[in-house]
Amino acid sequence: MLEVGAKAPNFTLNDADGNAVSLSDFAGKRVVVYFYPRDNTPGCTRQACAFAAAYQGFQEIDAVVIGISKDSVASHRKFADKYELPFILLADPELQAIQAFGVWQEKKNYGKVSMGVVRSTFVISPDGTVEKVMPKVKPDTNAAEILEYLNSKGE
Repeated sequence: MLEVGAKAPNFTLNDADGNAVSLSDFAGKRVVVYFYPRDNTPGCTRQACAFAAAYQGFQEIDAVVIGISKDSVASHRKFADKYELPFILLADPELQAIQAFGVWQEKKNYGKVSMGVVRSTFVISPDGTVEKVMPKVKPDTNAAEILEYLNSKGE
């Protein structure tokens, strides 16, 4: 997993409308990139809805919010529409960004071992370096914790 101070790897992925979006598009801005396992699952839905509820606060401090999973563009469109998600969702079926950020890891669930996305959030500073890493975040509190962190920066 990427560490604080590392250069954030650039990526270009399609959003819920099929448009290509690159991390470099947001150079000079603070970007919150959160990786989650799957659209429309209970934890991921709670996390996305929490980011949606806090979105106004992110806008007020000019921070960009991007959610990434390996789901398809079509899945993201349905997910965003169903829950009225105002932020960017990017489809990463080839695991380009997921692997570059180091969140594709071995997971154990009821004794079964498989590979999957570890729910993690990164704050990318305006200069493109990783400013904060939150591995294995809790879906219900992640957005509030990130917003609190960003507000404490006072920028």
